[in-house]
Amino acid sequence: MNALELTIPPPLVMLVLGLLMWLLTFTFPAFTMYSVSSVAGAVIISVIGVSVGMAGIIAFRRARTTSDPRKPADASALVTSGIYRFTRNPMYLGVLLVLIGWGLFLNNLLALICAFIFIPYISRFQIQPEERLLEGKFGPIFISYKAKVRRWI
Repeated sequence: MNALELTIPPPLVMLVLGLLMWLLTFTFPAFTMYSVSSVAGAVIISVIGVSVGMAGIIAFRRARTTSDPRKPADASALVTSGIYRFTRNPMYLGVLLVLIGWGLFLNNLLALICAFIFIPYISRFQIQPEERLLEGKFGPIFISYKAKVRRWI
């Protein structure tokens, strides 16, 4: 399983899950959520997700450190300000919110549930390896940050 660590870029994971969610909608129409339909809610959640993710990317750019999720060892700075005061992983949180918005837009219970597959996958194969590398690189500073700020929200 370690072969999957830091291998598949999170945007690709998002696209695959988004496609799977779309396919589930057409394959299992019986799971349509007629009473929950809200395009406006889906758009609002997705816009919040994009904003949270972009705030993370902007903070990394300001700190002049890598935002490439496949190369966390290239980090030149530990970013703990801005959005990183509230979540250690705003980019992944943003992707999750976009997937939830997509699930709501598709209006299918299976599609919406599928969005939550992102959490265990990205935690195991992206976040945990990143945190191991960051702990090795930044030591007690990262350990202290990890104790103060939640992984998701």
